[in-house]
Amino acid sequence: MSEPAEVVVVGSLNADLSVRVARHPHPGETLLGSGGVVTAGGKGANQAVAAALQGAQVAMVGAVGDDPYAAPATAVLRTSGVDLTAVATVPGTTGLAVITVDDAGENTIVVVPGANATVDAAYVRSHAALIASAQVLLLQGEIPADGFAAAVDLAGGRVVVNLAPVIEVDVDKLLRADPLLANEHEAGLVLDMLGAGIASGDPEDLVSALIDAGFPSVVLTLGAAGALVGYGATRTPIPTPRVTPVDTVGAGDAFAGALVARLVAGDNLVTAAEHAARVGAFATLGAGAQTSYPGPTDVLPEVSDA
Repeated sequence: MSEPAEVVVVGSLNADLSVRVARHPHPGETLLGSGGVVTAGGKGANQAVAAALQGAQVAMVGAVGDDPYAAPATAVLRTSGVDLTAVATVPGTTGLAVITVDDAGENTIVVVPGANATVDAAYVRSHAALIASAQVLLLQGEIPADGFAAAVDLAGGRVVVNLAPVIEVDVDKLLRADPLLANEHEAGLVLDMLGAGIASGDPEDLVSALIDAGFPSVVLTLGAAGALVGYGATRTPIPTPRVTPVDTVGAGDAFAGALVARLVAGDNLVTAAEHAARVGAFATLGAGAQTSYPGPTDVLPEVSDA
């Protein structure tokens, strides 16, 4: 990378093993499927690729194993121009996600952490200068909690957190998120972690509860219903294009990466989220995660007024 990183992602890299089924199996049931293709994934890597494809200068801090899955896990990061200098190769297995997608495009995912478990506080601190120099630090929940905390401590710029999966992390570190990016399920779990759980699942209530709990800003993603941006007393609905999804794997990560790319480009949070919703919708039109993300020349779907 010839220019300093604007966005540093401290997070996971996985190889995604994907299969397709007509419907998801019931417990104890065996179904025939198709696919079995291994592609690049991991929430950290997905978001790094999405941000890079939307024009940001991105560096990744993470780890892969010394196994055959390392090559597919890093392939799209390399072609997208993400700086992998701070991605270590460690003994053992690369993170693995086993993904099942049904005919409606809905998915279930089982993640094996593998090398991602080595992205702890000591490893994160070994890249202190890189993290401190970034305009935005982007974090998820697929690395150890002490690695998450160390990254927040080192951040010299804005911290954006998509705590997925929701893991137990230091509350003071989590509250540095500006914004916290979460779906409705994750928002409820975060509120429970903060001891501020609410009975209502209404999006405005969830955003208000998170703001009241201490987050400077929140972006609540709502799938086909778009998103809701909150800060202070302001609540702004974000519409999303109407599309027929092929595969929803990684669409939320596409949203997250596009959001931070637009933030470092100078957009405000609402404008960034409007763009991110279009990128997320585009990502559902192709199979897989990173391979479905739009580049700078792709035409994004438009939001209909209907």
